[in-house]
Amino acid sequence: MLALAGCGRADVPSERQPAFEGVEDLPEKLGADGTTITVGDPDTKVKVHLYEDPRCPYCEQFETSGGGPRLRKAVIDRHATVQYTLASFLDDRVGGGGSKKAVNALRAALKEGKFVEYHEVLYLNQPEESEDGYTDAYLLKLAGQVEGLRSTAFDSAVKSMKYRAFVAASQKAYERAGGAAEPEGPGTPTAVINDKRIPMETNGVLLDGTLFAQLLDQIHANPWEWESTTL
Repeated sequence: MLALAGCGRADVPSERQPAFEGVEDLPEKLGADGTTITVGDPDTKVKVHLYEDPRCPYCEQFETSGGGPRLRKAVIDRHATVQYTLASFLDDRVGGGGSKKAVNALRAALKEGKFVEYHEVLYLNQPEESEDGYTDAYLLKLAGQVEGLRSTAFDSAVKSMKYRAFVAASQKAYERAGGAAEPEGPGTPTAVINDKRIPMETNGVLLDGTLFAQLLDQIHANPWEWESTTL
């Protein structure tokens, strides 16, 4: 049986630079449901579905110092595929509109084939949750770190909230993922691997890069064992 372990929150250094080696070759597309963004080889044995809010500090921890970098490597190595459902509930909880603006900007980046790179940049430069720092100006400034992303079309999509319908639909998809027990959504970050959700009491594994990499490796080697694991 595969084992999960918890972990505490580690300090995260500031002002880190993105590393995009290999990601330009990754396919990325919007799913038929209109909300799920899929990155990587669709034929891999390991499918990881992530639920994230761009303002969530624990999502930032996952993406920068936790399992996120290990997951990107697994995707680049064709050992995993990752799917994203982008929530924006923190705007209502702590005020402002930064989550919605960031999700809209990420959808605009997907249109340009630059979702992976921009997603990484946003989390590396995430403002404090309470600051509502994902303004149009800041989102465009960060887009400048992604070669080929800034354009008249992209800038206009960010400033006009072109993909507001996608933002709303993605939030609804996030809420549905919680089911009847969690009508406001499952919490962020949440990971569902091969249709099996890592429960809250053991999701500390998401914040420990070594443990998460080991889990991905074990599932890749023995996917049937993961199917029978009770979490």
